[in-house]
Amino acid sequence: MKLQSSLVAQAYSANRPATAPRPDATGGSLFGQVAQDFATTLKNGEQQAMANMTSGADPHALVQALAQTELAVETAVTVRNKVVEAYQEILRMPV
Repeated sequence: MKLQSSLVAQAYSANRPATAPRPDATGGSLFGQVAQDFATTLKNGEQQAMANMTSGADPHALVQALAQTELAVETAVTVRNKVVEAYQEILRMPV
């Protein structure tokens, strides 16, 4: 069976867009949204702390904002540790 190179090239160019990565794929936007939520949580905690120090704002709101910030940081550290652990496992794999 002999295939002409032009037919193979046409088939490849027709199927290439189906396998190309899309910048608007769910994974990229989801990670961006998670990072944005993390930054928003940190900013909210900082703003609550500043408001409490300067104008004596509600202490319950400050405690809640700090608890949310602590949870967000602990979650980020846990995810980072899992990624590092997975990377180290990949490095230990025999080739």
